[in-house]
Amino acid sequence: MSARTTSRRERLRQATLEEIHAAARTLLVEKGPAAVTVNAVARQVGMSGPALYHYYAGHDQLVGAVTADFFRELAAAMEEARDARAEAPIDERILVVCRAMRTWAVDHPAEFGWIFAAPITPSNREQDSVRHQAALRFEQVLLDLTVELWQTRPFPVPRPAELPQSLRDQLATYADTIEGRLPPEAAHVFLKCWTRLYGLLCMEVLHQLDFAYSDLEPVFEECLRDLADVLALEYSGPSAV
Repeated sequence: MSARTTSRRERLRQATLEEIHAAARTLLVEKGPAAVTVNAVARQVGMSGPALYHYYAGHDQLVGAVTADFFRELAAAMEEARDARAEAPIDERILVVCRAMRTWAVDHPAEFGWIFAAPITPSNREQDSVRHQAALRFEQVLLDLTVELWQTRPFPVPRPAELPQSLRDQLATYADTIEGRLPPEAAHVFLKCWTRLYGLLCMEVLHQLDFAYSDLEPVFEECLRDLADVLALEYSGPSAV
């Protein structure tokens, strides 16, 4: 078989994979996660359910591949915002990346809900490596900026002795997973900031705060101001950056 024939087959396969992913996304957005079944996706692209198994071994693998697409898209939006201000102070870059994350999430609520519906754990990393690698790219965006901040202008951190032993042990393990780029006490501050930001964003996207707010942007900005205080950043509003 010639390289030209192999290349053509690979292009056709890639085009089919893109069509499958687009069909899964359409079902997710229009009908919800439960609608994204192997048979439903197959029907959308004009093939039988068994035929789709030539591309994915099953529903879990299909979900993992589509989820990886969403992670990459979200990470790309954050990276683009970061790189557009490559010469700006670290304070500005962190804030614009957080805002880019919110913009993508609000514009793509179904996709955002999908990627965070099933967390990546050590037990499923191996079989879900495509999703795992895409998630790592997303996670690295804010982690890299936080490491840069720590290395150039360390932010306040608690003394290790102030933290419960169980928490110290867990933070030490996490610090090892990020190759010691942040000491455990700095990792603790990073994770506190991340969970507050992520938690508010999830509540907004899932409409958990609709009973009180019709516009969450001021609340999100208040959260950013608080996080800026924690990280000793100079806060600037969206209009300023």
